[in-house]
Amino acid sequence: MKRFALVILLLSVVLSGLRSQNIPVSMEYTQLYDFLDEMAADGYIHLNSAIRPYTRRQVAEYLKEIESQSTYFNKRQADELAFYMNEFALELDTVPDNWVEWTNRKTFNLSLAQPSFHYLTKEKNFKFTIRPILGMDIYASKKGAIMKRWYGAEIQADIVGHVSIWGSLRDNSWNGKAMLSSKYYADNSAKIDGAKLTKPAYLNNLAGTQYKEASYGADFSDSRGGISLYTWWGSIGIQRERIAWGDAYYSSSILSAHNPAVPMITLNLKPCCWFEFNYFHAWLVSNVLDSTDYYLEKTTAGYDKEYRPRGKYMAANMFTFSPIRQLSFSLGNSIVYAERQVQPAYFIPIAFFKSLDHLLTKGTGTENQNSQVFFTINTRNLRHVNVFASVYVDEFSFSRLLKNNPEHNPVSYQVGMSVNNWPVKNLSYRFEFTRSNIACYTHSISVLNYTSNSYLMGHYLGDNAQNIYAQVAYKPVRGLKLQLTYTNDTKYNSYSYMRKDKSNPEGGIGQTISQKPFAEKVYQNNTLTFGAIYEIFQNCYAVVDFSYNNAVGYAPSSTPIASEDRGGVDANGNRVVLTGEELQQYYLNKFCPLYLQGSNFTFKAGLSFSF
Repeated sequence: MKRFALVILLLSVVLSGLRSQNIPVSMEYTQLYDFLDEMAADGYIHLNSAIRPYTRRQVAEYLKEIESQSTYFNKRQADELAFYMNEFALELDTVPDNWVEWTNRKTFNLSLAQPSFHYLTKEKNFKFTIRPILGMDIYASKKGAIMKRWYGAEIQADIVGHVSIWGSLRDNSWNGKAMLSSKYYADNSAKIDGAKLTKPAYLNNLAGTQYKEASYGADFSDSRGGISLYTWWGSIGIQRERIAWGDAYYSSSILSAHNPAVPMITLNLKPCCWFEFNYFHAWLVSNVLDSTDYYLEKTTAGYDKEYRPRGKYMAANMFTFSPIRQLSFSLGNSIVYAERQVQPAYFIPIAFFKSLDHLLTKGTGTENQNSQVFFTINTRNLRHVNVFASVYVDEFSFSRLLKNNPEHNPVSYQVGMSVNNWPVKNLSYRFEFTRSNIACYTHSISVLNYTSNSYLMGHYLGDNAQNIYAQVAYKPVRGLKLQLTYTNDTKYNSYSYMRKDKSNPEGGIGQTISQKPFAEKVYQNNTLTFGAIYEIFQNCYAVVDFSYNNAVGYAPSSTPIASEDRGGVDANGNRVVLTGEELQQYYLNKFCPLYLQGSNFTFKAGLSFSF
């Protein structure tokens, strides 16, 4: 007991000097993230956009830095700064100023028009916020209407400026009988996957989740939260949140937050202005049953075996260096591993996990775990302009770079840029290009795929694919964003990762990665969207979108290799090779929800409180 008290005393001495909450700011708060990116591109702040979400502590510090230079802003920027300063009032040691409210202006604020309750003690050593969550989106096209609704609440608390606790619960539902009901589909996989817009195999940027079956569509609940111990130079915590690593506006090729949130232990260190370190160890969901791990369930006929999923984990780190202001480059590595229990070696934050993997698994006669290396660079040294690039390396061999070697390294690379407030104030442009080679993100052992809940953790298009994203946006007044967005999703020959082919010594993965990447299209979806989003008040969004998309399947004409997917299986489990229109429809069904297949005009309208 005395030792425990001593540890608490030492932590209290060390953790001093900062009184802001270390709570993640949801990446769905897109207006705030856009504002910070604009301020960084215009040179007002230095932003490490390779690690997201930002914390409320970080954002409050950015806003204070921006405020010190506010004389240079136009009216819309000044209004947005004041708006966000009010949103982060607690982090700035005051209570927010809302519309319809009951407050004493010093310690609490209860608001009705901006539904929320904020409280802080006179000594500023306890801060508390609670907000309701409520929202609805309606999608309508010639195929019918789909409604998504969600409700819940979130709480945030900060204790003595060093401990942050937060949590939220959202109950979500998709409703659209014709397009979403499991009864509409005959195959069991569709029933298991629930909602027919975000099935793991579908190639769209909607956030994935694990659905419960429902006759009208699908339901799911999303519980996030955590606890963090922090000071000015870093933090350590345990949380369940969506995270994104790598500079990207549309979808990162490193960690894209496409998969459902996972529980993780996190570590952040920033001892000086030019260096930052991030690490996490996460508990993933494999969706792969372990035939040796089961419960015995008593039934009228005796006992049934109820199999448990195989354990799956991930460790990752990222080192970020900023040798000069507005220039950052990051490098890191990660490993996805599946063991019966957590491997303590992967709790070493500053480690090269591939080396540890060789030490732990070499000589076992089985495949190593799945490790990755990644790099990203970002520069905002040219005023108004942000340029970035990143590389995700799944496997790499220098011999594959030789001209006489037909094999290609399974890597994903991404480049992008944005321009803000030039040549016209309040106007912005964004562009992003991503390509992923064959076998990127995949593994011969399915439990080691770069996935959680069967959703890719990297770019949502997966391997042998290309994405083009472009956007023009205009912000005439505070909170209103008008945007025209174009996306091109293209999937090429679809392969499985087969380590060896016993019937063909030259087959297996060597043969697969010797195929020319981006050779023949099997699926393409072009989408053009005009939308408007308006933040009426803090965390209250109104959204309207008009979009046109054209999703098409294609039939490759080349001779398929053993690992190529050209169809399904018949009733006897034998492989089927489809051709022509059947194969086109097969790929379309595999990669695109029925609601978006073919040519569609879709209208979306939504209103939400919080996210």
